[in-house]
Amino acid sequence: MYQEKVVLCASSKYEQKYYLNPDFSGLPDQVKKELQIMCVLFTEDVGGILTLEYDEEGNLLFNAICDEGDILYDDIGSDLKIKQLRRDKRDLLEGLEMYFRVFFLGEDE
Repeated sequence: MYQEKVVLCASSKYEQKYYLNPDFSGLPDQVKKELQIMCVLFTEDVGGILTLEYDEEGNLLFNAICDEGDILYDDIGSDLKIKQLRRDKRDLLEGLEMYFRVFFLGEDE
């Protein structure tokens, strides 16, 4: 169905903004809040922009980028933080992948 990546949410240190894709407004409020906290804390900690995106198979990917001249961006810290989030938020992330596969890709549980 989906040919491209679908953005779940994003946070930017540069613009001090958080974005949740309106297609996911049906998520429980607690999940939306946890996503916001996780993304904003990430960008406050390492800088740059973080997006959580689904690939065409429903896998949730972390994409951290920075502006070209951003000398304060912590590239190594970014990788470590993503690994930590994948470990610490495993249940949340797996649940979000299942949600996408069922409600957006039409797969059975």
